[in-house]
Amino acid sequence: MRSLLTALTLVITAALSATAFAQEEPKSLGTFSNWEAVTFQEGGNTGCYITSVPSKKEGAYTSRDRTYALVTHRPADKTFNVVTIVAGYTYKEGSEVTIRIGGNSFRLFTNKDAAWAPDEETDKRIVQAMIKGNGMIVEGISSRGTKTTDTYSLIGFTKAFRAIADACKAPAL
Repeated sequence: MRSLLTALTLVITAALSATAFAQEEPKSLGTFSNWEAVTFQEGGNTGCYITSVPSKKEGAYTSRDRTYALVTHRPADKTFNVVTIVAGYTYKEGSEVTIRIGGNSFRLFTNKDAAWAPDEETDKRIVQAMIKGNGMIVEGISSRGTKTTDTYSLIGFTKAFRAIADACKAPAL
C-alpha cells in the first residue's frame, strides 16, 4: 500500500506542477495508515492534499489506469476540503458518481476521468462523513457503460486531514 501511495503521490505531483514555473518538490507530511498527507507549491503558493487508493476495485473492465481519492486545500484560492475522485477511466458523459459513507450518500458530477462535489457545502459534508466513517464506497459508470465500485478504507483519514489542515491553516469544519 505504501508503494502505491508513493507512486500515486509522484503522479499527482507531476500533474500539479506541470502548470507552474520552478516548482519545489512536494513534501510528504506522512503516511497515516491508508492516507498520505502532502504539501506542494503552485504558482508560489502552498497547497495541501491527502490521497488514498482503493483497497478493492470491482467491475467488468479489462484495463484501468490509476484510481484514487483526494481532498485538497488551496489557501491562496480560498478553497478548502475539495473532494476529487479519479476513476482511472473516462466517465460516461453526463453521469454522476455516488459516494456512500456509513448512512450518508453523496452525488458528484463528472468530467472526463474525475468527479467533484457540486458545491463547497457538499465537499464539507463529505469530509465530515469521512472523518466519522470507516469506509467509503465510490460507484461510477465508464464511457463504455461499465459500472465500477471502489472501496476505500478511511483508516488514517482523520490524522492525515489534520496534518494538511495544520499545514495549510484550513478553517475548522
